[in-house]
Amino acid sequence: MDGNGRWAKHKGQHRAKGHEAGAENIREVAQAFREKGVDYLTLYAFSTENWHRPRQEITSLLSILSAAVDKQAEALHRDDVRLLHIGRLDRISRILRRKIENIIKMTERNNGLTLVLAFDYGGRSEIIEAIRKIVNDGQDAENIDETTLEKFLYTSQIPEPDLIIRTAGEMRLSNFLIWQSAYSEYYATETLWPDFNKNEVQKALNEYKQRHRSFGKIEHDISDF
Repeated sequence: MDGNGRWAKHKGQHRAKGHEAGAENIREVAQAFREKGVDYLTLYAFSTENWHRPRQEITSLLSILSAAVDKQAEALHRDDVRLLHIGRLDRISRILRRKIENIIKMTERNNGLTLVLAFDYGGRSEIIEAIRKIVNDGQDAENIDETTLEKFLYTSQIPEPDLIIRTAGEMRLSNFLIWQSAYSEYYATETLWPDFNKNEVQKALNEYKQRHRSFGKIEHDISDF
């Protein structure tokens, strides 16, 4: 979800307006992916590193998230979207935490697109936390393998991503799903997140269709969208 600030700057607006536009775009993008048969969509909304931004911007981001939850909760529920969260919720206000928990509870039986909100999420901290859980669980070190670790990750009930899309021309991974993305395909676009629409979704999926995923072994056929 990159490019909110630049989007606002191009329009001569405050950065907060860009974040608001980015939040408004979530439902449209979710609908576009669902129409293409995508079952899981993860949005990197706020990283663990984002806490190092200016306090005023952090406050604005949290306020925008709170407003977005209020505004879009019922709409996402009507769209049969199931919301999940990965990351931490202990560093935000109790009110915002309850809002997120409530929409997760409200949508838990929905069968449409699963929208995963990566909020206060960092790939490295996720792995460290998983290791701590394994140690506390008393696991025998000799028996720990990839499957063991994956059971303790935030994403234990979520498939690994097939495609990772970076908007606003960003080319780095930014600590996002660093374990889970070992065999993911990457797609970068100069389009800023608030402008990432149905047509941009189709472009990304068209590019993905042309890839041949071998997973280090043999070529894997990719079904059409």
